[in-house]
Amino acid sequence: MDSCRTDIAPARPLPKIAYVLLWFPLSSETFIFREVKSLLALEVPIQVYTMYGKSLRGCSDEMRAFSGPVRRYGAFAAAAMLAAFFRAARREPRKVAGLLREGFFRKMRNLESLGENLWCFMAGFLLAEQCAGEGISLIHSAWANGPATAAWVASRLTGIPFAFTGRAGDIYPEDGLLREKSRDALFLRTNNLANVRWLQQFCPAGRKDKVHLVYNSLTFAGAARKRPSPAPRRGVFSILAIGRFARTKGFPELFTALARLRRERVPVRLTLVGDGRWRGRLRRQLRRMRLTDFVALPGYVPHDQTQDFMHSHDLLVVPSVVYDNGDRDGIPNVIMEALSCGLPVVATDVNGIPEVIRDGETGLLVPQRDPASLADAVRQMLECRERALVMAGNGKALVKRMFDGKTNIRALRDLYMRHVGASSGITAPDTSPTPC
Repeated sequence: MDSCRTDIAPARPLPKIAYVLLWFPLSSETFIFREVKSLLALEVPIQVYTMYGKSLRGCSDEMRAFSGPVRRYGAFAAAAMLAAFFRAARREPRKVAGLLREGFFRKMRNLESLGENLWCFMAGFLLAEQCAGEGISLIHSAWANGPATAAWVASRLTGIPFAFTGRAGDIYPEDGLLREKSRDALFLRTNNLANVRWLQQFCPAGRKDKVHLVYNSLTFAGAARKRPSPAPRRGVFSILAIGRFARTKGFPELFTALARLRRERVPVRLTLVGDGRWRGRLRRQLRRMRLTDFVALPGYVPHDQTQDFMHSHDLLVVPSVVYDNGDRDGIPNVIMEALSCGLPVVATDVNGIPEVIRDGETGLLVPQRDPASLADAVRQMLECRERALVMAGNGKALVKRMFDGKTNIRALRDLYMRHVGASSGITAPDTSPTPC
């Protein structure tokens, strides 16, 4: 007798999904890369559209080797975008005029956001033609800001439904078109519970059910390697922080906490992995605080090499903060990655972080912008290693459940099927085992 079958092919093809982003693949968006690859592995037809060109700087070998369906715009597409705009204006002048009034001359939170929105608005005209020509059933933007603007324009022109995912800085503070995009989207997806409540306020009255929670998946390729058994501690403790050098990451507060620990003669050193616009500012702060001898700055490290740092350090610190304008993290993926490796974590109570770091159970949680509390939590984790490792073990079990790749990718695929496939009579493949 043949072995049990675990997959049944669908009677009809799955709906073709357009995935709209600024860049793909992007070194800092491993979670989206993993999402696209996993959906393709489930035979979900995906066509990726990027509003900008190619940017492989810092990408892992796996990202560089990706040969999936990607159509990139960028500066070389400007003429094609303008041509598509004029074709649409000749064909449907009232619709295009309405789009211009509603979405083009819209105040954004800063000049960068404005430029991104204007470019993506115009890109939406080319996206509309290509989605219509390639049989797209759903236009899905992986971010709620510029890419969602392009998806919104394309949807309005073609009638193809669109949806978007809201994550962190793309919805905090709100994009100037977030309410209109939330109104017109078939559904909204987000990756943490705190964002659900935030996004629901932009939906039409009585339509809070448009917002769906599907967590990200763990981002290491395959299972995270097991951390070596800790050796008896002698000498200096090593703490680790990983992230973009940006305003929401709270690294200045981490430096203040480190200085406090050094004054209290706690033998500790920090490795800060990353890069970004705040590089010069952070280096100057380290010099002012005379901490340069106690902080290693290895620069940006490709994602597939970060496990080596997690295995060689005693603690991960995630000092996220809410910036003055409301910008904030969602749940930094580095938290789940560290816990999946069994590395203890101290983090701040920003946005969705408490969903993973449950104080005293899976790690220690402290108020944001409170270097004294941050230093105390770090000291506890370093001095009470048995308790710290128990919490890390609890955290590892939690993230294995919450961020399981198979579970969450199937949930995302099923979300597409419920909203697009069901109305078209399309059925998803049955992935449950068949009895022998």
